[in-house]
Amino acid sequence: MTIRLCSDDDREPIFTIINAAAEAYRGVIPQDCFHDPYMSAPELAAEIAAGVKFWGYEADDKLVGVMGIQAVLDVDLIRHAYVLHSHQRHGIGGALLKHLRATSARRMLIGTWADATWAIDFYRRHDFEQIAAANKVALLKKYWTVPDRQIETSVVLANPL
Repeated sequence: MTIRLCSDDDREPIFTIINAAAEAYRGVIPQDCFHDPYMSAPELAAEIAAGVKFWGYEADDKLVGVMGIQAVLDVDLIRHAYVLHSHQRHGIGGALLKHLRATSARRMLIGTWADATWAIDFYRRHDFEQIAAANKVALLKKYWTVPDRQIETSVVLANPL
């Protein structure tokens, strides 16, 4: 097991992991929010250009999970956390999150789909708290660039101060 900062050579595996794992959203999140592929190659390139740094989890010399971190203003955002289905429930997501938390002394925020209850439960198990609905819109507009429809259908979680 190795956790490492991903490089440009990892774009194809990152793309594959995100889109394979995001299949879990199909039929769960609003249909108008799911695209095929879930994240296109140009969208991935734009995320990286915007400062998302992907960390990868390698098992048997193969990238099987990724999690991004992006510094925005006074917080770090956890972005695009995905593990291949065949490797889920083995602690990979938790290991990546623990690693990223150890690299940052700043407040961390996570945005995810409100209907992705498994994701919300995962972050809660790792000591993140869901932000009150009254405050989530302001946070999503301040720290993310997402469509209004995504804001409507998302939640924000934060690590305790």
